[in-house]
Amino acid sequence: MSKPANDSTVPTRHIHDHCLCLHTQRAARALARRFDEAFRPLGITSGQFSLLNAMNRETPRSMGEVAAILAMDRTTLTANLKPLERQGLMKITVDPADRRSRRLVLTAAGKKLLRAAAPVWKREHAALEKELTAIDANALRAALRAIA
Repeated sequence: MSKPANDSTVPTRHIHDHCLCLHTQRAARALARRFDEAFRPLGITSGQFSLLNAMNRETPRSMGEVAAILAMDRTTLTANLKPLERQGLMKITVDPADRRSRRLVLTAAGKKLLRAAAPVWKREHAALEKELTAIDANALRAALRAIA
């Protein structure tokens, strides 16, 4: 009696079809590519837009706060901040209340870029939601927040 040739692929097919992590990663990459393309004329990526947006506050946020908002570890955050800092879009300052802590501050150039990027995001986001006719976008956002 011979064993079916594809017996070892059964778990793989099941995982491929059912894995929420895989499907979320694929969707995240597709969304990132879409928004990267929309932001390309401004010289930023979708990740940089999210990072600038997370820093856009009257009272500068700490590195830990921004890392938590973006579900990012501090090492990854630091690596992602460097290009923005080199471009003069943000700066890292010492927290006056705790000299060991750092605050992330948008520069005037960073604020200007974020103002230019916001309508691009709004337009692209509206187009995306319009395409998702079979999906309740609010329910999707709520589910993603629950997972995060």
